Amino acid sequence: CRKVSVQIEQQVRRQLEGDYEVQLKMLQESDADKEEKLRQAREKELEFIRKEQEILSKEKELDLKLQQMLLEERTKLTELIQKEEEDRNRVKEMEHQMRIREFEKKIDDQNKLVEEMRRKAEQGSMQLQGEVQELALEELLRNTFPFDIVGEVGKGVRGADCIQQVRNQFGQECGKIIYESKRTKDFSIEWIEKLKADMRSLGADVAVIVTQAMPKDMEGFGERNGVWICSFKEVRALAFVLRDLIIRVYTANKSQENKGDKMTLLYNYLIGSEFSEQWKAIREGFMSMRLSIQKERDQMEKLWKVREKQLEKVLLNAAHIKGSIEGIAGMEDVDLNLIEDSDDHLLE
Repeated sequence: CRKVSVQIEQQVRRQLEGDYEVQLKMLQESDADKEEKLRQAREKELEFIRKEQEILSKEKELDLKLQQMLLEERTKLTELIQKEEEDRNRVKEMEHQMRIREFEKKIDDQNKLVEEMRRKAEQGSMQLQGEVQELALEELLRNTFPFDIVGEVGKGVRGADCIQQVRNQFGQECGKIIYESKRTKDFSIEWIEKLKADMRSLGADVAVIVTQAMPKDMEGFGERNGVWICSFKEVRALAFVLRDLIIRVYTANKSQENKGDKMTLLYNYLIGSEFSEQWKAIREGFMSMRLSIQKERDQMEKLWKVREKQLEKVLLNAAHIKGSIEGIAGMEDVDLNLIEDSDDHLLE
């Protein structure tokens, strides 16, 4: 009975040990499986963390790139806005400059128009003043010398402004006086030559310039190159003197008419104003031609002097070349003369 109990006990013990080993093995296997699963779980967690870190890194990189792109776009946008603003400012500045130039052009045109109108007004005023003085001069001569014929020269017609045909108490024409009326600020010497030409063309005996502005070297009336010059207030007294002189000369010539001597007629012609004025015209033309010829001669002599200097330079260089050749060749009869011996006198 004890033996059976022992056997049963041993059998139970063996069974328990077997169960224990099985359970231990199962526990060990379960622990290994858990360890493997835990390892795998940790690896997955690490992989997840690594991927999460990569994602975070990529997100940061992407965010950085996005920030950079936004910054670049903002910079480009700012530059574009600045450029557009500069373009608008430039356009506004150009428009402003154009407006200023248009305004300046308008002002300049207005100034030119005002200047032109002022010039025309002054010209018209001067012309009107001149015409007023001409009419006053004609009226003065008519009232002072009722026996004389005072005529007006029309506008655009060559000649003086006024012609006075001097008549004596018998109504005989004794001579002519021509008047040129000027009412300007400055005196012009050209008026004298023009009136002398008019005097010759009209066959007048005396020429008078009635002017407001006297020559610089004349304080009162006087004679200049065959033409009398006076102011308006002096013209009446001067006309009296010149008219009386013309009548006296006419009377003296008239008293000699009955002699009928050709020499007397020739003498009267030679001492007359017609011959004197014609001869003055011939002399003036001669002096003008002489002056022109003298100018041409001076120019030609100057040109000849230049060419003579050039020729001397050529001959001097030729002599140097000849001397160099003779020195090198040891010859004294090298013929390099540019001119013949017979032409030497042309250079003297």
